[in-house]
Amino acid sequence: MAELALRNYAHLGDAVWEIFVREYVVYKTSSPKTLHKLTTERVNAAFQAEMLHFMEEDLTEAEKELVRRGRNLPIPVGRKAIQNTYRPATAFEVLIGYWYLNDRERLDFFYDKFKLTEFFN
Repeated sequence: MAELALRNYAHLGDAVWEIFVREYVVYKTSSPKTLHKLTTERVNAAFQAEMLHFMEEDLTEAEKELVRRGRNLPIPVGRKAIQNTYRPATAFEVLIGYWYLNDRERLDFFYDKFKLTEFFN
């Protein structure tokens, strides 16, 4: 498979993460308001940055390099004020997108790990 630009991995990773979260929360409630709340609490830059921090100790050196490169992507003008949150969230999305295309087993490992944390209960 051809190597994609990091922005492309982040773009895909954003969508994959949202689907993961939505799939998780639909088993928690049938209330539209609660579904929305549970989803938006987990699909945002601050939460994704927190998830990256949570998983950093389990990353390989190659994955840490992807994170470093993802953090260093140029920040859109409107997000410069929150770049300390946005940069790690983008790096998180890069990893999710990369794993989705190249290593589903690794992606599933982290999905399982996320589900066991207080972040998802």
